[in-house]
Amino acid sequence: MSVKIRLKKFGAKKRPYYRIVVLDTRQPRDGKTIDELGLYHPIEKEGAQIRLDEEKARAWLAKGALPSDTVRSIFNKQNIRLG
Repeated sequence: MSVKIRLKKFGAKKRPYYRIVVLDTRQPRDGKTIDELGLYHPIEKEGAQIRLDEEKARAWLAKGALPSDTVRSIFNKQNIRLG
């Protein structure tokens, strides 16, 4: 089973927020998740945009989960390095 770390969309029209989740690659964007790592609110102020459980994220990366491009940039902002 191939696993990815990506965003799951919530919120109203023009007011989105996302959960950073671990999913099987065959699941749809808003499908069943394996684990939830944090939240991303792109509309909030710069300091309150990202809430992330870094320990869980590092554990999933060590297990071989691949982040999407957006999640990779979020991890870089939080100083979580891949590999």
